[in-house]
Amino acid sequence: MAGMKGKQTVRDMIYSLALIGLMAGVIYLFVPHDDHAPDLKRVDYRVELLTARRAASYPVAAPEGLPDSWKATSVRFQDEPFDAWHLGFQDPEGQYVAVEQSTQKASTFIEDASQGARETKDTQRIGGQTWQRYTGGRYDALVLRSKGATTVVTGTASFAQLTKMAEALKTG
Repeated sequence: MAGMKGKQTVRDMIYSLALIGLMAGVIYLFVPHDDHAPDLKRVDYRVELLTARRAASYPVAAPEGLPDSWKATSVRFQDEPFDAWHLGFQDPEGQYVAVEQSTQKASTFIEDASQGARETKDTQRIGGQTWQRYTGGRYDALVLRSKGATTVVTGTASFAQLTKMAEALKTG
């Protein structure tokens, strides 16, 4: 009798594990699985843009004339400890593109805005101005340094898409 009790315990544990596995499988089948990225809400940035343009110590840039397939997804302006403008977009290919401007020390700002992208020797003319290309592991960037502020167009999008954003930028 004593030897039989140990075999029943092991057998019962195996049955219990099998039952738990079966129940987990059934639950998994009924839980919805969505593998695509969530749909981002479009934000209206007009009020924040007007506020930033009144408050900032530099001409604040925002795109004009982009197709509706470019979706604004985030916006913010801060004036302390330095002026900083952020406008984020999802491009038509589903990639992220951001316009960042600030009066913060340029090297620090570029490092933060581009998430560590490094300056290349490549430049390009956009809207009559020379933009510096930066490449990184996560983000690439186009950088324009001016007297009042540094402008960074950055994100996961291709340089072609970053260029489209930079071409659309207007100050008001």
